[in-house]
Amino acid sequence: MVENIDQAKLEALAGKVIGDVAGSLSLLMAFIGDQAGVYEALDGAGALTADELSQKTGLNAKYLLQWLGSNAAAGYVTYHPVEERFSLTPEQALIFTREGQPACMQGFFQAVVSQFETQDKAVETFKSGSGRPWGEHSDCCFCGTDRFFRPGYAANLIDSWIPALNGVEDKLKAGAKVADIGCGHGSSTILLAKAFPHSTIIGIDFHAPSIDEARAKARKEGVSNVEFVVAKAQDFEVGGFDLACIFDALHDMGDPVGAAAHIRQSLNAKGTFMLVEPLAGDTMSENMHALGQIYYAFSTTICTPTSLAQEVGLGLGAQAGQKRLTEVLEQAGFANVRRAAETPTNMVLEVTG
Repeated sequence: MVENIDQAKLEALAGKVIGDVAGSLSLLMAFIGDQAGVYEALDGAGALTADELSQKTGLNAKYLLQWLGSNAAAGYVTYHPVEERFSLTPEQALIFTREGQPACMQGFFQAVVSQFETQDKAVETFKSGSGRPWGEHSDCCFCGTDRFFRPGYAANLIDSWIPALNGVEDKLKAGAKVADIGCGHGSSTILLAKAFPHSTIIGIDFHAPSIDEARAKARKEGVSNVEFVVAKAQDFEVGGFDLACIFDALHDMGDPVGAAAHIRQSLNAKGTFMLVEPLAGDTMSENMHALGQIYYAFSTTICTPTSLAQEVGLGLGAQAGQKRLTEVLEQAGFANVRRAAETPTNMVLEVTG
């Protein structure tokens, strides 16, 4: 078959792919630098040679020189060619080493690396069409997911999202009963517990190792108004909640309609369901941008396989959009769905009735 190749389009696409390959290796270099403490050593240290950085970190200067070269070419560190030194700008430090800051992306990098770590299983799952339980991912995936989402929750949950819900903040200040469903390592649960000490916050997740980690974090933080339960979103036993929350997890569930219906039954008469999901448009065309590309990719290897491994296996995906989510919530029996807030990465839905 003779094909008419547009040379300009070919070269443009090849150039983009080279950039993507460079970016994928840069994320690996960033992860290595994080795990080895290189960015931390550079932060605030001024401009250092590879040998000086070796003395500071105890790492091999030859490895460091190659790592610094890759990072400098990527723009992740700053290269001073006259002196052959390397440094971090304040902006680079925020992205690569200021743990807990909303701009820090190391959790993102860790989550990406986790998918390459188990690529054999990802290929097998994709080819078979079967599900892949959440527990079959590497520990790096669980830690990376928590590490990525935690800064965003810390920046927005207490100061923006809760105040955007009708009457909820006053209830929490006075003392309310709250369920955090699909809580993972418990970062959102602990944030709520610390901000509202008169309320009782119950974290619920079906993954027992994550609940163990959440309990350990709560002990370390010294919060006493929080407890954690291993249970599914469709069958946790406690009820009478003033507020129920799901953070970036409904689309991972096999039966999101059943989960939402159970949550509705668990709320008291005036209770509120706060649903936080990845920001997405209602059509794929609206999601044709870098963030959509990332979410669709994670949905291919994590979110959809996790859903298909459970009962029903609806497979909403990480870019379901508000219209589709509203359909799910209405099927569950809720009457009112309102977008209360949003960030560049998340939408916050207030669900009542």
